[in-house]
Amino acid sequence: MTFRIHTHGRLQEWIADANGYFADAGLTDYTLGQVEFASFDASTQDDPSGAYQTYEKGRDASISCACHWTVNMAASNAHGRLWGDAYSVSPCGIFVPADSAIRTLDDLAGVTVDVGYQSGSHYATIQALETAMAPDRIKLNFAGSPDQRLARLDRGEAAASTLFGIQLYIAEQLGFRKIADTSFMIIGLVPDGVDADDVKKYYAALRRAQHDIDLHHQQYAHFYLNEVPAIYHDRINVGAFGPGERIVFEPYSPAMYDKTHQWVEDRAIFDDAKIGQASYAAAALSAG
Repeated sequence: MTFRIHTHGRLQEWIADANGYFADAGLTDYTLGQVEFASFDASTQDDPSGAYQTYEKGRDASISCACHWTVNMAASNAHGRLWGDAYSVSPCGIFVPADSAIRTLDDLAGVTVDVGYQSGSHYATIQALETAMAPDRIKLNFAGSPDQRLARLDRGEAAASTLFGIQLYIAEQLGFRKIADTSFMIIGLVPDGVDADDVKKYYAALRRAQHDIDLHHQQYAHFYLNEVPAIYHDRINVGAFGPGERIVFEPYSPAMYDKTHQWVEDRAIFDDAKIGQASYAAAALSAG
């Protein structure tokens, strides 16, 4: 059975493919693709869609990644099992136009920030802003996928936007100003029926690719063009991008799972009916 991989706007899968690391690990029948997000429509604010909803509907992948908050909630609600042997961290920040009067987190009180609904930017923005202001001063606008949020910022339609990974690098090169860095952890979700041995092979290949990135990421920066929307190709230089998302080959532990789940519950980001209650043992998958 073909092992279907969703890339995550990062370099690791493209390097593993180009350098034969998947084949070396014993994963020979695989495909690389991207997750499809619904197009943003401002009229859908009362019924928004984001990363969690793509897991509810079922992603056509043997392994895919999203922020750890969403994957945690999806796995706890039986939409797959999280891969417990690794996680990753990505650069992420809140951006404003260059001429904005906003200079600090405090200045964002009452200012609408574009985020993705029940997606990494949603949680990351709350996590950053609640250190500087009361919850009722945090204003969010659910504005679609990372590409859609970047486009709104570029068109002058957003006062502020939270971006991560390649969209963050593009925003920096286009002259947008970062107000603050935010936390952004990522883990993989594996649907039922996928062989854990194949997932182990996949991560073995990514480990080698991560070593290549750590040693000399600029050598592989051209692979970013596989993920950057074509409309930006003539406006940016991927050779100046940073290393992006970094995979950490350490466990996403039961304590991390429980703490994150409780954090999401405490902020009522999900309706009670959508709060999964699966234990870590039921929600996580490991190479053993």
